[in-house]
Amino acid sequence: MIGYIHSKESFGTVDGPGIRYVLFMQGCPMRCLYCHNPDTWKTGQGTPVTADEILREFNKNKSFYSKGGITVSGGEPLMQIDFLTELFKKAKEKNIHTCIDTSGVTFNKDDDRYLSKLDELLEFTDLIMLDIKHIDSDKHKELTGKDNKNILEFAEYVDKKNIDLWIRHVVVPSYTDSPEKLYNLGKYIGQLKNLKALDVLPYHTMGVNKYKELGIPYKLEGVKPLTKTDAEIAKGHILEGIKSVR
Repeated sequence: MIGYIHSKESFGTVDGPGIRYVLFMQGCPMRCLYCHNPDTWKTGQGTPVTADEILREFNKNKSFYSKGGITVSGGEPLMQIDFLTELFKKAKEKNIHTCIDTSGVTFNKDDDRYLSKLDELLEFTDLIMLDIKHIDSDKHKELTGKDNKNILEFAEYVDKKNIDLWIRHVVVPSYTDSPEKLYNLGKYIGQLKNLKALDVLPYHTMGVNKYKELGIPYKLEGVKPLTKTDAEIAKGHILEGIKSVR
């Protein structure tokens, strides 16, 4: 099985517990206005790799990963679910901790074939890091090009499978920083019994130059990066929502 990756990182520290080997897969159906990797969007591109190649590279530095593992991010990793399943199955044979960093956008509860594949993958998955872009579906579509219905369904499906969940949320000034919406996000994720962590990430502009290189208009031109202080305030609103349902 061949997978197509955009890039990889040998010593990731923000993509799950511990030090991690991180794969960034090629291809994504969403068009998040603040995406800092627009070069991952297109399918049919990327560097071809096999699961065995990835694990051989992991083993070169495995002593560093004793409290970490492998995280597969994107792009959208679940667009390459067959490759991901093969990689994670082989990783679990070696007792490697496995994590998927996903938007959940590919989830389809009405597709039995897809659900069968997802169930197989989840058998070999220790952690899901789910990036919920916006709790309001219309705002989510404005921000990403997709509504959030299947994304929230994915969160609930994974939760019922007793997979550990970390929720990520990027706070973008004037887009995702409403105290009311943040509180509502907290109320929603507070009902997920396997919620283990919450990462609130401040919007930044580090990917702007990539848009210029690719000839893609950057639609958040002029939006200033969020301060860490404001990110903490936003996180407080989400935590208040969580507490309201627990």
